[in-house]
Amino acid sequence: MEVVGPTVSGPWDYSLLCGLGSCVERSPSLLPEDDEGLPPLLITTGEEEGGGDLLVEERPAPCQILLLLEEGGPRPLTFVLNANLLTVGQREIVFILECLPEERSLPKDLFTLYLSIYQDAQRGKFVEELGNVAFTGSFLGSKEHGGVLFFSPTFQPLEGLCLPPQPFLCGLLIQRLEVPWAKVFPLRLLLRLGAEHGVYPSTLVSVRFRETVFRETGHTIMNLLADLRNYQYSLPAVEGLRIHMEMGHSYIDIPKSSFTEMLKVVNASNEHVISVGAGFSSEADSHLVCFQNDEGNYQSQANSQPGKTRTVTGASFVVFNGALKASSGFIAKSSIVEDGLMVQIPPETMEALRAALRGQTDFHIPCGKADGRELRDNITVRWVNWSAPVNAGVTSGVDGKPLEGVHSVRMQQNTEFELDGRTIRCTEVFYVLKTPDMSLSAVLPSCSVFQREMAVASCSALTPHLSVLSASGINSLALRVSTQTDMVEYQAGSGGRLLPQRYMNELDSALIPVIHGGSASVPQTAMDMEFLFYITHTI
Repeated sequence: MEVVGPTVSGPWDYSLLCGLGSCVERSPSLLPEDDEGLPPLLITTGEEEGGGDLLVEERPAPCQILLLLEEGGPRPLTFVLNANLLTVGQREIVFILECLPEERSLPKDLFTLYLSIYQDAQRGKFVEELGNVAFTGSFLGSKEHGGVLFFSPTFQPLEGLCLPPQPFLCGLLIQRLEVPWAKVFPLRLLLRLGAEHGVYPSTLVSVRFRETVFRETGHTIMNLLADLRNYQYSLPAVEGLRIHMEMGHSYIDIPKSSFTEMLKVVNASNEHVISVGAGFSSEADSHLVCFQNDEGNYQSQANSQPGKTRTVTGASFVVFNGALKASSGFIAKSSIVEDGLMVQIPPETMEALRAALRGQTDFHIPCGKADGRELRDNITVRWVNWSAPVNAGVTSGVDGKPLEGVHSVRMQQNTEFELDGRTIRCTEVFYVLKTPDMSLSAVLPSCSVFQREMAVASCSALTPHLSVLSASGINSLALRVSTQTDMVEYQAGSGGRLLPQRYMNELDSALIPVIHGGSASVPQTAMDMEFLFYITHTI
């Protein structure tokens, strides 16, 4: 039976690699060992996006690639650096590097970096949002290049760039003296680099041999909140927590879904201080940025969205200090410290704040002189029905339904399923919870064994058909398992189209025994579990 593969969506489409197994060497790394050699170049040609022929240049000349980058080649020809990180559960990574004057070859270090990230992901070590990779030797021609900081793009202009589907990460080259900030407080570094390059919130373009934006650490409030020398601890952060400063009023917004995280911060803090890091807020039109001047001192500035009136300013952390004495004459004091907010309160207010945080209730702190003669500021801690965006732009491989906002977990598969030079593995499982107020953390413990058995059974059922699937342009597919009380059903598809019935019959033979007689009971929670599988060439 002929299988109709999904339509190719563009040059980053993984299905483009279905027919390339015989065109390139099968090796853990296609990066030549010599200094000048580059990995194979895949060129798509055609009159329509995603159409046309595929050409493979196994040993492209550096000047050939630069020519394609500079001139674009005969339209529509596209050059893509594609690491296929998704096949090992790692989000794709985009690295944009500014060319040097008279540069005539692509820096090979970039390919080495991608290879290292790929190999780490194979071992279960992944690059995450605001994560980093640090270098011990020279990179891109300098020992002062200390590493790469990874982040998701927000307001940066992306027009004209060849990008993979969302969600992906951008990598930004950082200097050696900036590495401590990347490790313990990456948002500070990211926003500072944005201000340095005149971009909000941060630049996408890596610049080699630039001046560092931070020097020796010196005196900073972060010396009290994080270990900038040995990186043993850092400022605790709560997912989705945002700080919005408006005229006369500042808001600390905590997602109700992050209550457990916030409770851990409160319980781990000492008697007099609660400190917590915030995330970047897309609702703010500007953000505090911390600068280090020539004397090594830290100062506060703000970077704003172009063309926006500054009304809401984001901050990167808040410190509640409960040691304010009555003799100070203040009921509470608030001030900007570096790129964060300091709130000084009396011990009894700190005790009430702790109780409010533990009880998930809002808390209001008026700030100013006790005699009321000065204009007061206000601090409000609010619990909000908001969650940080996850899996933006992701759609179901079964039928194309959006999975944006749906949490997922990575799948580490211990069993290998290989036949005729191809391997299939499950890399990720999405959980669509259908019960109000049900959290993923509450569901996962009861699903882990069932999840693993369903993934293994699916791989086993599809392994005999890997060659036919790949020949039809299918090398990624999804299985959606819907559960509720006394009912389980499932569908499988690729690129938004259901798989032909013959493959569903094979899945029936493998999955029904797991559902009715496996070692794990079927979850009774009403939800969809969507498994993501990739077919790769065996190395």
